[in-house]
Amino acid sequence: MRLLPEKLERITSTLEPLERADRIDILINMAERFRPVPETVAMRPYPAERRVPGCESEAYVWAEPDTDGSLKYYFAVENPQGISAKALAAILADSLSGVPLEQVADVPADVVYRIFGRELSMGKSLGLMGMVNSVRAAAKQQLQNAG
Repeated sequence: MRLLPEKLERITSTLEPLERADRIDILINMAERFRPVPETVAMRPYPAERRVPGCESEAYVWAEPDTDGSLKYYFAVENPQGISAKALAAILADSLSGVPLEQVADVPADVVYRIFGRELSMGKSLGLMGMVNSVRAAAKQQLQNAG
């Protein structure tokens, strides 16, 4: 198992051993901390190229360069019922913003199973992994642009 960036590792290590009901309660709390992309970054209608492929909750991802060369990640989740997508967006924005690009680019998409458990439906897991892949792609693109 790859080592995750510190904050993301703390979150996954906390969630992984929990019973399903306890994990769900914590994830609902995390979803309530979700803050949509500020209008200074993006406004509706959001561009199609920012939409996460395969995400049933219509999630969108932006990555804005920070002064230290890292990225700050922002999300929109258009489905008001998209609790899982909102929870993951809050987790990714909090735990990967400001992290060195190489570490973000190396986060495996299947980290969603460490966060949500193995009970995810195929559709939901693909959408959530798509969110992780979108963040990874932004980090890889920034690394390529800088190199």
